[in-house]
Amino acid sequence: MDFTLKIWRQENAKAKGRFETYKISNISSDCSFLEMLDQLNETLVDKIEIPICFDHDCREGICGMCSLYINGRPHGPDDDITTCQLHMRKFKDGDTITIEPWRAKAFPVIKDLMVDRNALDKIIQAGGYVSISTGGVPDANSIPVSKKNSDLAMDAAQCIGCGACVATCKNASAMLFVAAKVSHLALLPQGKVEAKERVLRMVRKMDELGFGNCTNTGACEAECPKSITLTNIARLNREFIFAGILSEDKY
Repeated sequence: MDFTLKIWRQENAKAKGRFETYKISNISSDCSFLEMLDQLNETLVDKIEIPICFDHDCREGICGMCSLYINGRPHGPDDDITTCQLHMRKFKDGDTITIEPWRAKAFPVIKDLMVDRNALDKIIQAGGYVSISTGGVPDANSIPVSKKNSDLAMDAAQCIGCGACVATCKNASAMLFVAAKVSHLALLPQGKVEAKERVLRMVRKMDELGFGNCTNTGACEAECPKSITLTNIARLNREFIFAGILSEDKY
């Protein structure tokens, strides 16, 4: 398979970026998208040209590092996958593929297709954890949790923090990410002790970092590789309102 690639190149956050066009040939339909970029970089190195910088790690859809905007969609033209799980058979021979980085104020470009997503880590550091002492590791069945809540908590905990929700949102909102992190702790007994402080601090930090507001367009849910649902945002809003009423740490 042969492709024309229009790839965003940018030296750093302050430099002016531009699209550059590359031709690549003889790509297997079973090749992954990142393997295709690896092959392109090999040809650039052979020509003594600067290879394209992009982020990746596990290549198994677990870590969320492979944050690429492909033909106008986060992670490309498939559902419920990350970029590293995307294969070239999803494209047609001769296609032109446009590849961009995540575009959000809170995600400055490091170089080319790599962005700084530390803002998501800062939101977690603001309260996305359980800090109280729970003693030794209890037996799995010693803390009663309803199956409904345990299932909902596990669904929310699947969020890998890739930032696709931010990239696809017209407001660059991180609400789905924050909602997933708040939900999976708020639904479990271990997380309830710090629930009020957690939601206030995480939402405050999200706003401080420059993420936009949620207007419920549903784009985040549609593009999330782990199918995190908008019901988590509804739960976040309830937790936030309840915490604002009862907590002395007013937002």
